[in-house]
Amino acid sequence: MRTSRLRADDPVVGWVSAAGVALFALVLRLWHLGTPHQFEFDETYYAKDAWSLLHHGYVREYAEGADEAILDGTTSGLWEGDPSMIVHPDVGKWLIALGEWAFGMDPFGWRVSAAVVGSLMVLVMCRLVRRMTGSTLLGCTAGLLLSLDGLQLVLSRLALLDIFLAFFTLCAIACLVNDRFWYRDRLARLAPEPVRSGWGPVRGLLWRPWLLVGGVCFGLAVGTKWTALYPLAAFGILVWLWSASARRAAGVRRPVLRSAVVDGIPAFVHLVVVGLVVYLLTWTGWLVHADEYEEHLSATQYTRYDHMEGDTAVSEGDDQWPTATEPDASGPAEVVQSLRSLWHYHRDVYAFHTHFLNDSDHTYASKPSGWLLLNRPVGVAADTGIQPGTRGCDAPAGSDCLRQVLLLGTPTIWWGGALALLYAVAIWLGARDWRFGVAVIGTASTWLPWLLYDDRPIFSFYAVVTLPFVVLAIVLAMGRAIGPSRTPTPRRTAGVVAAGSFVVLTIINFAWFWPIWTYGLLTHAEWLDRIWLERWI
Repeated sequence: MRTSRLRADDPVVGWVSAAGVALFALVLRLWHLGTPHQFEFDETYYAKDAWSLLHHGYVREYAEGADEAILDGTTSGLWEGDPSMIVHPDVGKWLIALGEWAFGMDPFGWRVSAAVVGSLMVLVMCRLVRRMTGSTLLGCTAGLLLSLDGLQLVLSRLALLDIFLAFFTLCAIACLVNDRFWYRDRLARLAPEPVRSGWGPVRGLLWRPWLLVGGVCFGLAVGTKWTALYPLAAFGILVWLWSASARRAAGVRRPVLRSAVVDGIPAFVHLVVVGLVVYLLTWTGWLVHADEYEEHLSATQYTRYDHMEGDTAVSEGDDQWPTATEPDASGPAEVVQSLRSLWHYHRDVYAFHTHFLNDSDHTYASKPSGWLLLNRPVGVAADTGIQPGTRGCDAPAGSDCLRQVLLLGTPTIWWGGALALLYAVAIWLGARDWRFGVAVIGTASTWLPWLLYDDRPIFSFYAVVTLPFVVLAIVLAMGRAIGPSRTPTPRRTAGVVAAGSFVVLTIINFAWFWPIWTYGLLTHAEWLDRIWLERWI
């Protein structure tokens, strides 16, 4: 009797392999997750906001000294009755709250959701590249590289919003890639013969399920941070051009213009309209408590912004919020009033981001033009000056030890990725390989818009949303170097050696930097060995 052997392209092998890489990532992210036992960087805002959402339905102001009380185990009596003005939507904070609900209001509790989502992001990366290349090996390599990046690792161990933004954005792009395959298969079935005239199939392509899921994911991404609007716009255009390309291949004349109508409008509904509905639904807690916000802000007659990345700012102006809903207002009128209040809130938050932040400064702020080259990492926790013979420090006399958590990407990935992106631009434009276009457009739409805001304090860890596309460029370049044929050739051997060497070098690089990502104990000399550039200090 012949027994069937599992092949590398078998779906079971693909899913099991991807799950194994994601599990590996989860172990790394859960390791000593509750250390250090403190609020790291902007955790002081988001962890408390999440707890307030969980217990009150909206974000309330908290009492002075709340951080110390929470770390001592006290969670009652710390939140006041007035609402707090927040500068980012609530999706990420609700996910942080889920971890706090399950494990309590402590560092592990407010970080565990990020660890799970960061690991799921690795799984999505594996499956996305597997779908784009048809190679389980390349898919798992992409997931492994993502799991070995220090920026992604540290953000998966912090209660910040950016890992959730990166996850939902990657999920949305994965849905759009799946839609490209779905659309072409569907079009081929509806038009088995070349289209001689007209628009080609229309009615059978109005309903696009993967685009619908992509719209939901984009709504959640924007509901985490507004910057997801840029990749939504860029990939929305790309979906239209992909559809036009498929119609051209089917024989449709003037496919770009015709696809703008028969494909562009449905795509707009699936992505933008659905995304907007999901986004509004994420504000349910705020809308339900709109009266509290209006009453508080009308009484104070100024807009106060309590949360700012890495700092606190208070601004006063002449704008007054609309008067709170009248007691007898109900039904549709109350809904309209709540939506009107939400609009005023968005207007003021936009003014905060575009005007008030420009006048502030921060030690770890960096220019986005250098993010892909790791120009300025962000220190989120440090314990310095540990003397020899105390707390495990074995430094020689006259020196000391320290612990640190540094938001710094793995150099091999980012520096190698910068070269791979240049290659991706050349292959996309020269060889018309659409897969490299995903890497290029993904990088451009998540990174270049920040150049418009380099006069305000922004941070290099925002580039975690760009990271999957950097990894995609690397893995696609690996695949092209190895080639599609499995027949041994000098070229294939050279490609395998180059790709394998890069992965091994990345693993070594990751192990070397592990202590400064995970609050490891280092002597001062050992720490300096890992600070390769002066601007990293």
